[in-house]
Amino acid sequence: MPAAALTLREVLNNSARTYPDRTALTMIDGACMTYRELHQQSGALSRFLAMQGIGFGDRVAILGENMTNWGVAYFAITAMGAVAVPILPDFHSSDIMRILLHAEPKAIFVSRRLFEKLEVGNSGGPSLTILLNDFTIVPQGTSGESLDRLLADGSRAFAHLAVPSDAAGSRPEAPLRHNDLAVIVYTSGTTGHSKGVMLTHGNLVSDAEALIMITGVNKDDRLLSILPLPHTYECTIGLITPVLVGASVYYLDKPPSAGVLLPALARIQPTIMLSVPLVIEKIYKGKIHPELTRSAMLRKLLEVGITRKLLHRVAGRKLLQTFGGKLRIFAIGGAPLAPDVESFLREAGFPYAIGYGLTETAPLVAGTPPWKTRYRSTGPALPGTQIRIDNPDPVTGEGEILIKGPTVMQGYYKDPERTREVFTGDGWLKTGDLGVLDRDNYLYIKGRLKNMILGPSGKNIYPEEIEAIINEFDSVSESIVYEHQNRLVALVHPDYEKLQQAIHSFSDSDLGKRMTAMMEDLRQQINERVPQYARLHKLIEHAEPFEKTPTQKIKRHLYLQQLKRTG
Repeated sequence: MPAAALTLREVLNNSARTYPDRTALTMIDGACMTYRELHQQSGALSRFLAMQGIGFGDRVAILGENMTNWGVAYFAITAMGAVAVPILPDFHSSDIMRILLHAEPKAIFVSRRLFEKLEVGNSGGPSLTILLNDFTIVPQGTSGESLDRLLADGSRAFAHLAVPSDAAGSRPEAPLRHNDLAVIVYTSGTTGHSKGVMLTHGNLVSDAEALIMITGVNKDDRLLSILPLPHTYECTIGLITPVLVGASVYYLDKPPSAGVLLPALARIQPTIMLSVPLVIEKIYKGKIHPELTRSAMLRKLLEVGITRKLLHRVAGRKLLQTFGGKLRIFAIGGAPLAPDVESFLREAGFPYAIGYGLTETAPLVAGTPPWKTRYRSTGPALPGTQIRIDNPDPVTGEGEILIKGPTVMQGYYKDPERTREVFTGDGWLKTGDLGVLDRDNYLYIKGRLKNMILGPSGKNIYPEEIEAIINEFDSVSESIVYEHQNRLVALVHPDYEKLQQAIHSFSDSDLGKRMTAMMEDLRQQINERVPQYARLHKLIEHAEPFEKTPTQKIKRHLYLQQLKRTG
């Protein structure tokens, strides 16, 4: 049976038979879980859920940070024919309750760290609450404080997971097909409107299989997980894909700060990592670029192509060692990568790979391994996926990206109107992204359709492209470009750490004037690098970092609404 026709239950069954003693999921400082144990424990959990009256099609939520038991719960839910509802840990408690009211799960797995985000006693919540850390059953109405007392007095964990090996695998075996619903993923996009994306077993397994075909992920790979598992990017590529081939996934028990991540990288020596651009951009802007430009001589050498490439190669080898020295794929997705950072990675020989996708496509649509990347492209469509540019501009070829293939969602949960709006009459998914295909069908993303600004000259202006140029400057941390009274304005959050040395000698009364002058100087430098029709009229300082989605895209709607109100 081709992998794309498999269900998640069959994926795990196959791997448990083929790789029983290989490490499947493990906490870096905890005991490892083999594929046999993952199969046994998820089977035991499926049986327990069935005993609680949960059956085919019932929703079960998961709210927790990355850990081995997250994967156990995920496969237990989906393999028995129930529907997993992963919830991002960064969601506010009010958003979590809205999701629970909308999805109506019969049970929820929640980690101890996030337990307080559940509103105790809410009548619309699940009737069964289980701690993700050790599968302790939480009595209804329990508060965080009383839960700690219960745990201190003695665990209420059910004993079903301690099953003998001969009893493993006997989970509730409801008929399960690859086009049955597996998960409902609530998006956290830049628009502020969370939608429940319905993905089938076939959607998820098809995406994992296509990724394996283009990258050669295999049983000998080691993945270090640093992105939230409820996000489809991490769940499909960082969990389902390695389980499909018998690879090993490692989880941190703390947030991935430098102090936690660097020792883990040295210890695990991962061969594959998934990342958002912000991770590598911070490393480049905070460490690599300052080191490469620390002297006048080095800056001069960087102006010459041959010596620049040599210096970048040296820096690239050091960067690879920072990541453990064995990395063969550093996958970057979720948001656009800064052009200057990508240029460095290419010349440094760092094994980066770019992908493009949406939650609605499980998620990957286009991608390429490190040895086939092209500058600023996300690569061609995955095997089995079709990409079409709708109504392309006759000069530039740019238009909205449409998708068709086995990874495309069923629709939005309980929202037939939005589902109809996002599909064309002949079944293509409208992404809302603008792009262009080259002669080899490599895809280049231009920006979001809703963000595009039509300039006075009739030219299309893509704010994301201008922001990429603004963000290259050392004094800038991040920015938003928008239209105000038919002029382009940029909201800029400066890198205050970088600016500190430049302004520390000024008195408080001079700081405002100095910042205004620096902003004007920056505006002039930016305008020298953009077309005349895309020049900025004004830069406005924004003192606080912008609020972001879990994949580190700025929530534009929050700031554009505010700017409209203030004028």
